[in-house]
Amino acid sequence: MLTAFARAFRTPDLRKKLLFTLAIIVVYRLGTHIPIPGVDYKNVQTCIDSASKGNQGLFGLVNMFSGGALLQITIFALGIMPYITASIILQLLTVVIPRLEALKKEGQAGTAKITQYTRYLTVALAILQGTGLVATARSGALFGTCPVGNQIVPDQGIFTTITMVICMTAGTAVVMWLGELITDRGIGNGMSILMFISIAASFPSALWAIKQQGSLADGWIEFGTVIAVGLVMVGLVVFVEQAQRRIPVQYAKRMIGRRSYGGTSTYIPLKVNQAGVIPVIFASSLLYIPALIAQFSKDTSGWKSWIEQNLTKGDHPIYITAYFLLIVFFAFFYVAISFNPEEVADNMKKYGGFIPGIRAGRPTAEYLSYVLNRITWPGSLYLGLIALVPTMALVGFGASQNFPFGGTSILIIVGVGLETVKQIESQLQQRNYEGFLR
Repeated sequence: MLTAFARAFRTPDLRKKLLFTLAIIVVYRLGTHIPIPGVDYKNVQTCIDSASKGNQGLFGLVNMFSGGALLQITIFALGIMPYITASIILQLLTVVIPRLEALKKEGQAGTAKITQYTRYLTVALAILQGTGLVATARSGALFGTCPVGNQIVPDQGIFTTITMVICMTAGTAVVMWLGELITDRGIGNGMSILMFISIAASFPSALWAIKQQGSLADGWIEFGTVIAVGLVMVGLVVFVEQAQRRIPVQYAKRMIGRRSYGGTSTYIPLKVNQAGVIPVIFASSLLYIPALIAQFSKDTSGWKSWIEQNLTKGDHPIYITAYFLLIVFFAFFYVAISFNPEEVADNMKKYGGFIPGIRAGRPTAEYLSYVLNRITWPGSLYLGLIALVPTMALVGFGASQNFPFGGTSILIIVGVGLETVKQIESQLQQRNYEGFLR
């Protein structure tokens, strides 16, 4: 990986792309520290200091995706999360709405149209989430245990509220624009790189907090153990993310005029973790809903106390079981809507392709479904176990629920890192290709 980056810096146009990407990252990180108007910055810092000693409550996942900007209530407080949510919603709607499915099949023009819809939905979600964040900050529920939590927004007038929502929505639009700039003029994969930077930015402070809270050898034993666990997890994630089942496909030779076409062999790569990090995000978001309702509810009935006792503590057996089962369910659900065996079988049949030993058409679709279900089981169990690492750290080390080497953060960092290195290597190959007359 380091060799690829070194070679890229020696290539003039790639060096410009890398430096441009670094400049955008600097701008993005500066925006995560600029507070929006109407916020008492001193009270926010006081509450952040108190929250860092424990967990970050219901907003820990969103705060991680914003690079810590959410709890600081800055102009980039919502970060990349509205865009991620909009992309997932559009991807799910593509399966149900025929118009979107037709656009997806139109190629580059249809993809551009879907991207435009994603931008509109991102702005709408930013307005909705910004309003919710401002209402939460005004009520004092953003930092439930902070003594000055209800004094974060001193002026609770309608003009101040609208200004705060507009600033956060504009910040989300700027983040989306920065990501597209990296995609167009940088090294590519802009949104994923911003997500990578947001998560990686919290690593140093989280690791140092573990060292300060440790008791063995002035905290260095705990610090070293966490580093070792992180390296083992990275190796495991790289191994599983690269693992795939290759289904061989043979194309029959066809004669068109005097020329022959086909007769080649290839394969269909089915990844063990076909769903990526999406099931973990879905499960985390779904488990936040009852806890969020209970937090804002003023009722004192039994359902509220049951939720507060069982579904808000990450080390509770009911929470762990529900989280694990939801991840497994969403892994199968997302794979089912993102990979269509019948469509793949029809495309193979159209171009004269077949799997050796399997008849073309319906038997091929049934075989692909069978293989996909078989490899999704280990992939979903792997996702569930990786996602429970913060809970095990909470029980074993007494760390916060925002453990630096948590399942979601490691999956995203490793996935984006591998994809970025592949893109850089492919661009290097294009520039250093010597042709057949070597």
